[in-house]
Amino acid sequence: MNNETEYATISKVDRTVAGLQGGNNLAAKATTIEHTDPILGEAETFIVQTIRDQKGDHVIVKFVDKQGVVRLVLPPKVVGTIVRQRDGLTARSRSNTSKAVAQARKDRGELPGFMRGKKAGLQ
Repeated sequence: MNNETEYATISKVDRTVAGLQGGNNLAAKATTIEHTDPILGEAETFIVQTIRDQKGDHVIVKFVDKQGVVRLVLPPKVVGTIVRQRDGLTARSRSNTSKAVAQARKDRGELPGFMRGKKAGLQ
């Protein structure tokens, strides 16, 4: 037995996950996502789990492909940034879609809803 295996230490990810899973933290069941790249045909597996503690949401990501395993613990600050970016993109997408729908209605000669009610009341 050599010194490397005799004095193996626990990784930072393992320590963090163990610390998050202990205590009164809320944990979501881990979700496994199997993905196959349509071009290369290579399979990838993602295992995602969210744990909420008093500091916020921590996301644990395990990624497995033919080259091995990558494990990450995303801290609340990173998770918050991802959520804000997603919400911003969603809001922008909804706004653009709403403007396009309103313009299409205007081009067809339809009145906006608030004007239809007034016009109907006058007749």
